Amino acid sequence: MKAVLQRVSEARVTVEGEVIGEIGQGLLVLLCAERGDTEAVADKLLAKMLKLRIFADEAGKMNRSLQDIDGGLLLVSQFTLAADTSGGNRPSFGQAAAPDEGRRLYDHFVAQARAAHPVVQTGRFAADMQVQLVNDGPVTIPMQMSA
Repeated sequence: MKAVLQRVSEARVTVEGEVIGEIGQGLLVLLCAERGDTEAVADKLLAKMLKLRIFADEAGKMNRSLQDIDGGLLLVSQFTLAADTSGGNRPSFGQAAAPDEGRRLYDHFVAQARAAHPVVQTGRFAADMQVQLVNDGPVTIPMQMSA
């Protein structure tokens, strides 16, 4: 499972002109399930993400986690993170989980996030979404977990 975490001061997702997910300070997470991913992989990624110390403490050092600051978590599915650009000019997405499996793992991730963290918003799986954010820092962290 792949994710790109962006530390934000605010972020929102819009579908057909309607804001469907919005947070203030926290993490915007672009999330991709790949072939072979499991619930255990998703759980491991979520646990690491919630505890990752990438927010500033009193001294300005990245020493606080999302949980420490009670920040928001905005989860957006993005199968294009599985892109393979090694051949030709058109990316291949063969490593992405099949749509039904991707949705199942995304829904599992969201449910586990909501059980573990108080402020969780989402995009809409497989929708044409517009994502707006103010990247704080900027801080952008790629993550990958596997079995």
